[in-house]
Amino acid sequence: MVLRVLFIFLFSFAFRLLAPAQILQPVKWSYDVSKKEVKIGEEVELIFNAKIDPDWYLYSSDFDPNLGPTVTTFEFKKNPTFELVGKIKPVNPKKKYDDIWGGEYTYFTKTGQFRQKVKILQKNPVIKGTYDYQTCTEVDGKCIPFNDDFTFDNFTITDAPATPAAGSQPTGSLSPVKTQSPTNLQATADSLEAAAAPPDNATAVLAEPVPDTTQNATQTTAESTAVHPEKKVPEETAASLWQFFLIAFGSGLIALLTPCVFPMVPMTVSFFTGGSGSRAAGIFKAVIYGLSIIAIYTLIGTLVARVFGGDAANFLSTHWLPNVAFFLIFLLFGMSFLGMFEITLPSSWLTSVDKQADKGGWLGVFFMAFTLVLVSFSCTGPIVGSILIASASGETLKPMIGMFAYSLAFALPFTLFAIFPSWLSNLPRSGGWLNSVKVVLGFIELALALKFLSIADQVYHWNLLNRDVYLALWIVIFSLLGFYLLGKIKLPHDSDLKHLSVPRVMLALISFAFVVYLVPGLFGAPLRPLSGYLPPQTSRDFNLTAMNRQEASFLPTQSRNALCEAPKYADFLELPHGLQGYFDLDQALKCAKAENKPIFIDFTGHGCVNCREMEANVWSDPEVLKRLRNDYVVVALYVDDKTELPKEEQYVSKYDGKEKTTIGRKFADYQVTKFNVNAQPYYVLLGPDGEKLNEPIAYNLNVAAFVKFLDEGKAIYQSKFGKDLTQR
Repeated sequence: MVLRVLFIFLFSFAFRLLAPAQILQPVKWSYDVSKKEVKIGEEVELIFNAKIDPDWYLYSSDFDPNLGPTVTTFEFKKNPTFELVGKIKPVNPKKKYDDIWGGEYTYFTKTGQFRQKVKILQKNPVIKGTYDYQTCTEVDGKCIPFNDDFTFDNFTITDAPATPAAGSQPTGSLSPVKTQSPTNLQATADSLEAAAAPPDNATAVLAEPVPDTTQNATQTTAESTAVHPEKKVPEETAASLWQFFLIAFGSGLIALLTPCVFPMVPMTVSFFTGGSGSRAAGIFKAVIYGLSIIAIYTLIGTLVARVFGGDAANFLSTHWLPNVAFFLIFLLFGMSFLGMFEITLPSSWLTSVDKQADKGGWLGVFFMAFTLVLVSFSCTGPIVGSILIASASGETLKPMIGMFAYSLAFALPFTLFAIFPSWLSNLPRSGGWLNSVKVVLGFIELALALKFLSIADQVYHWNLLNRDVYLALWIVIFSLLGFYLLGKIKLPHDSDLKHLSVPRVMLALISFAFVVYLVPGLFGAPLRPLSGYLPPQTSRDFNLTAMNRQEASFLPTQSRNALCEAPKYADFLELPHGLQGYFDLDQALKCAKAENKPIFIDFTGHGCVNCREMEANVWSDPEVLKRLRNDYVVVALYVDDKTELPKEEQYVSKYDGKEKTTIGRKFADYQVTKFNVNAQPYYVLLGPDGEKLNEPIAYNLNVAAFVKFLDEGKAIYQSKFGKDLTQR
């Protein structure tokens, strides 16, 4: 008897574990605080840690919410016992440009963290709230939106009030916040494993580890669970730093070709080779001279890194003020290079440094290098400034690496020509071509300036610089550059051009070829190699490609799917490719019975990138569109829509016991309870009885498989319900 009861218990327990096998939970949340004892009046950081399953990624909280993917958001319930200090901050998320969304988003893999600083106002604070997030995988094309609750009670409030200065704890760039879902029985074991293991190299720079997520963990001290991994640079970041190093190095070589620097090379080399007691002494001084240049520029980069810090990353990348400022600076640099004016340093600085250089000795060599840096500023300042602006994104290493690479290229010729003075005879003579180098750089600076204005324009929706205007300006800028290289335009400080050199002609060809490449972008061409520099396709006023896709909506009624009644939510929801359909299941069921058609359910979401990919690559196929138009009543159920349901339609789910108050949560709950699946895209074919006709399918870019799925559902509908769809 005992064995029988035990068997039944084990069987039922195993069944409960296996039943939700398709309910995926790729992210397990835990939460902690920056310190376990807090005085009233002090500030404390609430830490949300996320452990992410392999091959999945979690969208961060610091990119444009209008881009498309669901931004991770946290909502704190108001309570007089605490107050929020600043905004929530993600810790070291990765960045990626996505062609489908037409913009850059931030995300986490393996582990993620968010932080929110709060000030404790009373004893026994009540810190609760909810958070929404989305996680996706590129392996099998699933995306899942989630909503969950959090509570912070794992710290102690002391009676003594905090002094004004004692309580403040500096806010690091690290700032994650999140809670674990109570529905997953495996979450505790997985989170314990995460606590025991050090973070992967993508998050190793975090100041604190992923903590233990069990409820008992709140009793442990921060010291007992702390792990302090060695700081490592993620592989992706390391690759981008190497790319930036090469760009900065190339910029240093270009700076040598400006009229302020190029003539200085033979003069400086002559000083070291002729003004020293021996050749060895001259070479040694030249080496010190080069190292001094590198030290000066690297010091500048270090100062920039100290001024900007990790906290500045989000501010510099999204706020309008720095981006507009950078746009104006690049604009000034460009006009300076074109010859409108020169950017020079105060003459008193040059005189003071030059006096130090005249004293001779090793210190004199250093000040000679400093003099070169200052004298050449009118030509090199815009280049150096461009590198610093490009690197001032909150990263500590990037400004230093940029300045080191730039100065290495800048200093190398002075040292090499001092060691091998015979090479000087191979240098081209100074002349008007040096100013032409400046002018070419000026046009490029003007083109790059638009990128910063575009960022501010997209984030704040000013609609000043959409994709059409941006491309038009680039086309004009590079056309003018081509005409300048051909000698059709003459700017201040230009010499008379008696003939065209072969390099000028080749550069003109490249410039005009680039213009020809840009022109199709005005009509909707994606221009994928430039996707990281251009505004998204969604900002276009005129898109010929999109118009062609919507052409089907103008077909005669008999060749496309008709509607039985005006669809609910059609004022803000839509189907792709001109398809007619519904966004509410009840309406779709009603129409399906009236039309004697099966239902095609598209479980989708605004932030589901794989849904958009299916629509662009599979739904767009003529054979698929024909079947969706003629054979099915189409309904798109958006599981992440935030629109509030009418009060009479709100309900408490039998699945998770939570109240469903929005369109998205209603349909997400329907997908889970009806089909035991919570990922999108997910396609289901239903009969008039509301039951599925065949096995649903998910993300699959195989058009033939999708057509087979639709045909199979149609055949089953005909055999089961006796409806001949071929006559429609």
